[in-house]
Amino acid sequence: MQHFYISNRERLFERLEDNSAAVFFSGSEVRKMGDENYPFTPNSNFFYLTGLDRPNQILFLVKTGTEKTAALFIEHSDEEKAKWVGEVIKKDEAAQISGIEDVKYIPDFYPYIAGVIFNKRIENIYLDLENRYFDLDTTELGFAKKIAEKYPYISVNNIYNDIAELRRIKSRPELDSIEKAVEITGKGIENMLKNVHPDMYEYQLEAYFDFALKTNGVKDLAFKSIVASGKNAAVLHYSDNNCVIKDNSLVLCDVGAKWQYYSGDITRTFPANGKFTERQKQLYNIVLEGQKLIIDTIKPGVPFKSLNETLIKYYEKALSDIGLIEKPEDVKKYYWHGVSHLLGLETHDAGRHNEGMLEEGMVLTVEPGLYIADENIGIRIEDDVVVTWDGCKVIYDNIPKTVEDIERIMGGAD
Repeated sequence: MQHFYISNRERLFERLEDNSAAVFFSGSEVRKMGDENYPFTPNSNFFYLTGLDRPNQILFLVKTGTEKTAALFIEHSDEEKAKWVGEVIKKDEAAQISGIEDVKYIPDFYPYIAGVIFNKRIENIYLDLENRYFDLDTTELGFAKKIAEKYPYISVNNIYNDIAELRRIKSRPELDSIEKAVEITGKGIENMLKNVHPDMYEYQLEAYFDFALKTNGVKDLAFKSIVASGKNAAVLHYSDNNCVIKDNSLVLCDVGAKWQYYSGDITRTFPANGKFTERQKQLYNIVLEGQKLIIDTIKPGVPFKSLNETLIKYYEKALSDIGLIEKPEDVKKYYWHGVSHLLGLETHDAGRHNEGMLEEGMVLTVEPGLYIADENIGIRIEDDVVVTWDGCKVIYDNIPKTVEDIERIMGGAD
């Protein structure tokens, strides 16, 4: 994978102005309580450029004319701390993974960049300044303030959008990781299908998914699992998973495994007792046909936002035909989210999900839904697809999805 991270840095260098530097932080552990931390996940852009997943690391890129250099800053080894939490990564290990030969320690960072700024006549510094919340302070914002104070003549620029553009198109190593994540997610769903029954708790069903992931080598979930039965399924991000699954109810499971930090994101909806009622089947097949329509629509050159517009237009007729709505605008009562988002290192991957044209190599979800709380019904069917030169390919198209296949596997057929 080393060549992958080197290539990512090279492509990013092409987007930097001359006499510029770029700084990326891996992130820090967050205290949970007492002496316990939350599980650490590296900043996605830092990982994309280095392959490193430890806290308190810094990547420093410099571009001056034809010279392009990278330096990495890591924590010092602490023998006493290592007895409790393990050893930090060594210089040679970090160099081997990232392909960066110049590896230093964190205390050297500020003296080093001061020398570079002066000797290389740096005029621009690029930072990952993604910030979706106005009142949120980040390490990057704090660093930007320091640069503005110490070097008021330097222009601070946001590099997030440039990296988001690079990350939109997935390389072969990325696709391999996503395919593995989706395949294992599928195995977890199949384990739930084979073990669900009325009167169990949602969290008990969730445990069957977790077991399948752990036994297949998955260390982390792509997101908090949604196991929602009955009217709970009409809440998009319901994740309490603490209710009893009732007979004749549908169960919506929106779940995902991570593999090498890349996400799978799959949703299936199925009857708790193994048999759809006629009403459930009617609504389910409408959602399934909507998903097939969108999958058939995806190809390079199609506007991203048109996917949702196409689904809504389909729903206007399909829901009118069964008497669920009277006016086209009534669709929003039963469907109010987008049909697709980008997928990669993040479940909702870097970039804006409703802009631009689809391109070959993009990975996205296709997830139409219908939510009728008055009938205790929520249905969503989600698969992950990669855009090909002439259409798209469903990643791991072996997870039961039709009414017949779901009922067959729930009935004990292999």
